[in-house]
Formats: sequence, structure tokens, C-alpha cells
Amino acid sequence: MNDVLTARALIDEEIAGRTIASAFADTVEAQGDNPAYSDKVGVEGDGWRTLSWRELRESGLQLAAALVELGVQPGDRVAIMATNRIEHVLADVAAMHAGAISVSIYNTLSPDQVSYVAGNSAPSVVFLEGAEHVERWAQALTEIKPLAVVVMDENARTGEAITWTELVDRGRAARPESVAEVDRRWRAITPQQPVTFVYTSGTTGNPKAVVLSHRNVLFEAASTDKTANTEGEHVALSYLPYAHVAERVLGIYLPQIRGAHLYLIADPKLLVGALGQVRPTRFFGVPRVWEKIQTGIQGLLAMESDEAKKQAVADAMAVGLEYVESLQYGNTTSPELRARFEAADAAVLTPMKAMLGLDRVTWAGSASAPMPLETARFFAGLGFSIYDIYGMSETSGAVTACGPDAFRLGTVGRAQPGVEVRLADDGEILARGPVAIDSYYENPAATAELIDDDGWVHTGDIGELDAEGFLRVIDRKKELIITSSGKNIAPSNIENLLKESPIIGHAMAIGDGRPYVVAVLTLDGDIAPVVAQRAGVASTDLADLATTPEVLAMAQAAVDAANARLSRPEQVKRWVLLPTEWTAESAELTPTLKLKRRVVASNYADEIDALYA
Repeated sequence: MNDVLTARALIDEEIAGRTIASAFADTVEAQGDNPAYSDKVGVEGDGWRTLSWRELRESGLQLAAALVELGVQPGDRVAIMATNRIEHVLADVAAMHAGAISVSIYNTLSPDQVSYVAGNSAPSVVFLEGAEHVERWAQALTEIKPLAVVVMDENARTGEAITWTELVDRGRAARPESVAEVDRRWRAITPQQPVTFVYTSGTTGNPKAVVLSHRNVLFEAASTDKTANTEGEHVALSYLPYAHVAERVLGIYLPQIRGAHLYLIADPKLLVGALGQVRPTRFFGVPRVWEKIQTGIQGLLAMESDEAKKQAVADAMAVGLEYVESLQYGNTTSPELRARFEAADAAVLTPMKAMLGLDRVTWAGSASAPMPLETARFFAGLGFSIYDIYGMSETSGAVTACGPDAFRLGTVGRAQPGVEVRLADDGEILARGPVAIDSYYENPAATAELIDDDGWVHTGDIGELDAEGFLRVIDRKKELIITSSGKNIAPSNIENLLKESPIIGHAMAIGDGRPYVVAVLTLDGDIAPVVAQRAGVASTDLADLATTPEVLAMAQAAVDAANARLSRPEQVKRWVLLPTEWTAESAELTPTLKLKRRVVASNYADEIDALYA
């Protein structure tokens, strides 16, 4: 406990009196001419448009002047619905320097969900990217009356909205008269004031507005820095939504605090090509991204006809896995193993990573859900230690993490410096520290459920802590399956095993109150058609594929492979392969690709009942 309090005191001393705005000013002072953000908006071919740190801040201050001129007051909310592009970051920067609170909103929310978030946050200005976003906000804009709606793509302008260019012009005209006011506003921000609202993904109901303060985020950044222990060039890709707490911290706040060069990817489907072009030094992905990369590599390896080459890769990856396992906490790496790894890495592994654009990565992370152990072991075979991270929006991101000095496969690491983590009597993971929020916005009932009288955040996750303090996440507390025979089962473990098949996109295990476990499966829209073609199936339509004997046999093989690694009560007795795909825009998934279990259970009630017939 004393170590936690000492670490907390040191970090508090480091960030005392600072805000994101003041840290941003310091970064610009030190790195003003260095590239800050790049994107491909309006750029042909392989080029990028780029703003330096100085250009980013000056443009943000100019836009802040426009917001002040529009009537935005300190503490107002500014909503942003846009892909990852420079204008999104600039709108965020402008809101902060005008003293307002930025609220990035998932691009995939339905009009009804947008109306709920808009009604809850009551933004004074709304930034929208294009026609699709304007359409999603049409209903909400009849219910709230913002000072202005700003549309980034001029051809999507509608009604009384103003264009981005018009806002820039207003800011340029207003800047000379508002220099002192904008300067006063950002300097008047205190560490305890909100910097952003992050809306939860709403797996079980309406999303809640998580109120993150400047101190929350600065403590998170400092604590994460000490765990990650990263040095050198920071080049990264920003492709997850800025409404996601991980991307908001890693893609907006950490760069503003420490400096970095971020390449913004508007469409995650362009990620693979961008990786090869950018060759980042740090890479973060949710488990589904790592699983997709793994599937792609395995597909290429399966197509290799030269058995000698295949064996050389298998041998090199075996050395890579042995080496990464030796880096785990409490282990040692012998000089002989290090030499074997360096030889395998130079001859085989680095060229493989270079094909993906991952050869320069010195830090790789994963969060949002526990990384399947087999995926972590696969990348360990390439020489990657993927540092699994655990946290939630309500804790500003990470509360535990693996890092170079404390890493263990299959865990989400140990408590970050200055943060306390323990298990409740029922196994629920509890966290406490300066990264924890004070409240949800205007939701005292939910706040009371989240934070107890002693300041512990109740995460809703069930976990296990080993003797060295490494945490393993079992599953969501409310999602544990208790069969009619009383067996407690973690569905995510079953689902992760099923998704190891390249054809399976998503899986949901069911069995609460039932006599046995069944599964609802969907096909991977990218990989399944390719695998099916190799098996001689001509169709690429998912609905057709879900009925073909060849694909059904592959699904059965996936179930059999999973069952071979599960205890008898956990094994999937029956399953159904759906003719549809679940995506971020379908009803079954949240914007962060988490299952909406109630929606799946409701939408496919007949199919599930049939499995128990």
C-alpha cells in the first residue's frame, strides 16, 4: 500500500497544476516544427497532408475564437461526429481552448441513439463530417437548438449549417479581437474540470456520459508512461473512433502531452495498407484487430507450397515464442536463446513483420477485451510481446497493464503506478485512484452503483489475481453462464476459442439456466469467402456460404477444436451458423465491437430455442 501511495504522490507532484491545455502549450514550445497529425483527406496517391504541432495549435486557437464569437461559454459541450481526420482533432482542440468540453460521438450510432446523447449532453455546437452524419443528426437537431452546426464536407451542408471553411474564415476575422479572451479561457481551466465526456458503449441500455477531468487524463498518461517505459521515436496510427477512451487517450491526449506523429485513418479497412506505408514504432489494437492480422498471416502461410519454407517459418516462430516466454516476469533469457532468437529474427521474423509494416514496432498493446491467449502466443512467435491492458472509460483507460518490466502472457498485467486494484469477495475487479471519475454526467443513481463509499470503482468484471499481482479477466459479472445444473461458465472463453477459426467472425455462447451450452455463430465477411473459394465453393455471398456443406463442415471443425480444449460442461453441444454478418453498424454489436447479448438473444430467440428443442 505504501508503494502505491508513494507512486501516487510522485505522479501528483509531476502533474500538479497542469491541464491538457497547458501541457499542449509546453509540447508546442518544445516540438513546434515537428509533424503532429497527418491524414489523406483531399490527397491523391501515397501522399499525406500534415500539420506541425505549432500549426495545429494556431489553427485550434483560431477556431476557438470562432466558437467564442458564436457564443460558446466555458463549460459548454461541443459534439463531434466525424472519422479520424485533422478537422476532428482541430474541433477538439478548439473546444478545449474555448473552455468547452469536447464530446466525440460514435459514427455508427442510430438516429435514436444520437438523439439520446444529444439530449443528455446538450451541445452548444455540433460538428458533423458528411452527409451520412447530417442524416443521423437530423432527428436530434429538431429536438435541441445548438448555436451552430458545422459541416466539414461542404457538399453535405444543409439548412442553416455553416461549412468548415466558413468557420475558419470567422475564426480568422475574430482572432485579433479575441486573443486575450481565448488565452484567458484556456489558462482559467483547472485540473479538476472536465476535459471530455466519453459515452459508454451501451451494451445493456442507454449510454452513460463518463466525465473525465484534466487531472484524470494527466494522471493516466503519467502512470501509463511509467508502465510502458517507451523511449525514442513515437510514430503511430490512429484508426479507432475518438469516442473510444483508448483512442481518445492514445490518439489525442498522450500526443498533446508528450508529442508524437499520428497518422489518421478514416476507414479501419485501410489499416493494413497504411501500416505498410507508415511503419509505426508503436501500435495499439483491440483484440479483434490482432485476430484479423493473425488470420491474414495464417492464410498466407497456408498457401505456401514450399514445405522447406513453411518449416523454416515454423522453426523461427517456435524460437520467437520461446524467447518471448523467457521475457515474462520471473523468467530469464539465456545468452544462447537470445542468440538463436536474433538469428531467427534477422532471417525470418523481421522480413515477415516488414511485410505487414510492423518491423519498427517497439511497443504493441491491446485492450477493450482480454486478448485470446492463442493470439498472444501467435504474435509471440513473431517476436512480439503484446502488452495487454485493462481498464474502462470510468477509469480514464488503463488501471492494469503489462509492460517491458512486468509482462505475463494470458494476463492484463499489474496495477499501474498510483492505482489500487483488488478483488471483491465475489471476484469482481475493483479499482481506486486518481484515474477514477467522480461521476457520470447527471446520473447520480448510476454513479452510486459504480463507486462505493470507500472510492472503489466496481468494474462489473470477474477476475483472478496471482501471487505476483498479475490480473486475469474471466468475464463480465452479469454475463457468466450458470447452467441448470449449477455450473458457472465464462462465455468469453468459449467464444474466443470458436473465433480462432478463420471463417468465424463472431460467436456467442448461451446456456444460462439451460441444460447445456449452445452457440450462435457468424461468418467473417472478409476471410470466409476466401477460405470457401479455396475449398471449391464458388459463391461469395455470406447467406449462401452459411448453407453450403463445405462451410458448415468448417464451422463444425471450429466447434470440435474448441470443445477439445473445454471441460465437458463448457462444451458447445449444438450451434447455428447465421446467414448474416455482425458489424459495428448492426444491432448486435456496440461501436467498440462488443456483443449486445440481450439483442442477440432477442433477435435470434427462435434459432436459440430450436437448439434446445
